[in-house]
Amino acid sequence: MHKLGKVLVAALAVAVFGGTAYGYTTLESLDGITREDVIEAPDPGEQPADGSLDILLVGRDARTDNQDRPLPPEILRELRAGANGDDLTDTLIVLRIPNGQQAVKAFSIPRDSWVAQPGTKDKSKINEIFGRTKFASANEQRAAGKTDKAEINKQAITAARKATLKAVEELSGVKIDHFAEVNLLSFYEISKAVGGVEVCLKKATKDRDSGADFPAGRQTIAGADALAFVRQRKNLPRSDLDRVRRQQVFLAGLAKQVLSGGTLANPARVSDLIDAVKRSVVLDGSWNLLDFVRQMRGVSGGGIAFETIPVVNPDYRYDPRHPTWTAVQVDPAQVRAFAASLIGVQPTTPQAPAGPKVDVVNASGKDGLAARVSDLLAEKGFGKGDTKAEAGRRTSVVRYSDAAGPAAEIAKLLGGLDLQKADSVAAGQVEVVLGQVYKGPGVSAGGGALGALAEPPITAEGADCID
Repeated sequence: MHKLGKVLVAALAVAVFGGTAYGYTTLESLDGITREDVIEAPDPGEQPADGSLDILLVGRDARTDNQDRPLPPEILRELRAGANGDDLTDTLIVLRIPNGQQAVKAFSIPRDSWVAQPGTKDKSKINEIFGRTKFASANEQRAAGKTDKAEINKQAITAARKATLKAVEELSGVKIDHFAEVNLLSFYEISKAVGGVEVCLKKATKDRDSGADFPAGRQTIAGADALAFVRQRKNLPRSDLDRVRRQQVFLAGLAKQVLSGGTLANPARVSDLIDAVKRSVVLDGSWNLLDFVRQMRGVSGGGIAFETIPVVNPDYRYDPRHPTWTAVQVDPAQVRAFAASLIGVQPTTPQAPAGPKVDVVNASGKDGLAARVSDLLAEKGFGKGDTKAEAGRRTSVVRYSDAAGPAAEIAKLLGGLDLQKADSVAAGQVEVVLGQVYKGPGVSAGGGALGALAEPPITAEGADCID
């Protein structure tokens, strides 16, 4: 059976978005929600200047509730989940909540993204970091003489949550302000509490492992069917990448369902929703929900857009000894440029440029490419020069006059571009020309480096069907 845990973190989004429309009194019922201190206090220079918030939403592959109690056998049977499962974080979504604006942006990180494990030189799939850290922490505690199983497990889970958060920060360059985690139970109960979510499929599909069995067209799904919808990867054109898109579609639809008022106008549904959140959701200890609700005032379902980080190779063979083992290869520099262009760069302490001024020429025909690459190079300490567009050319090149060293560094940062000495470039400056086949950092404001991934954002107002 495929691993479960494709749990949408919509539980938290629904509860909090619901509070926006329902009023502050609703939040009083959330006093019993589980808290965990996983967020480190930010340095003053790391605070967003505009008061925006970046939230990590995590779906954890656990057969337990938020108190680490085993899920009832009848629930596991209905969800087609075995009694055992790896402790993975198979849904990772970063949500940017702006301050005083309507647009809410979010991006997904595919569960098999091949990333560095925080604090080590080792690499693994990002969804494995939670389980690896939990296991290592428990062993360290036992080696130190601890014997209380409950306390060992509690500390191990805290370490695992912190490591997962750190891995997301290192990959994306986004400083996370708040953390939320749900599991199978929360997804199962919350999707039912809101009365189901409407989705649309291009064609009928079936998958025995996930339990998916859906007709083509629009339909409302909840409970076990909703979990099957976001679990399925077999019989989909792009496997896990299409599964990510299903998660985004469901989460957008869930936000629309709540923000439309239908859920909030039904006291019984609101009560069920709050009970489910209290039983299964974990929030970081510093999250003030009242402040968050104030910030969410005026946000509509259509104002939430979901995208996916750029992908270099979705079928990356990372171990020559096991050629059938695959992961999703990502370029951290490209991911950070994407995140910066999508949700904005967290401000840092201003520093003088460490390198020459760089002009960027967009000859690719892709809107906004020069500006994104210029911003990326500025993050790396290079001076900002002019950005402009010119007639299309196929290849890319980095030109220089007397700054071959910095030019070579820039060429490497942008994916190994050709170098060219040119008298037309002013002394002490560098010129980057981006051609039509450029696939390096900054290539897209959303959808990834591969042409097959260049898709429009998922929003609650979107009407298109998906695979």
